[in-house]
Amino acid sequence: MQFPMNGHRYSDTELDAYLDESLAPELLAAIEQSLREDEALRQRLARVIGRRDQGVHDVGSIWRRHRLSCPTREQLGSYLLDVLDEAHADYITFHLETIGCRYCQASLEDLKQREAAASAAVERRRRYFESSAGRLRRNDERR
Repeated sequence: MQFPMNGHRYSDTELDAYLDESLAPELLAAIEQSLREDEALRQRLARVIGRRDQGVHDVGSIWRRHRLSCPTREQLGSYLLDVLDEAHADYITFHLETIGCRYCQASLEDLKQREAAASAAVERRRRYFESSAGRLRRNDERR
């Protein structure tokens, strides 16, 4: 992925998303580097921050900030379990892989880790039960 070397080529929308840390890591790093080198870009970023502080918002920034296109955590869980209809699963795949939503990627990773931990706990209980199954006596055998 190539990014502009001249900071003037970054849009205000990208600078707004930069402030929300909702861009791909590579683009965040590229903008950060450009900010170090380009005074005009720093001034534009200051204007974007000032506009936000004054409460001036456009539909796109509200949409991004409130992540209105993001699937819910429950939907991500259903996606992980592969129980969604094909169209919904395709949208989530697009959202995660093409759009690269860092919030949803992190949420999905957290769900995967929780699922792995739960599976490990179930496996430990199963092994514990199997190892003690022959050692326990029924109540009527104790008498």
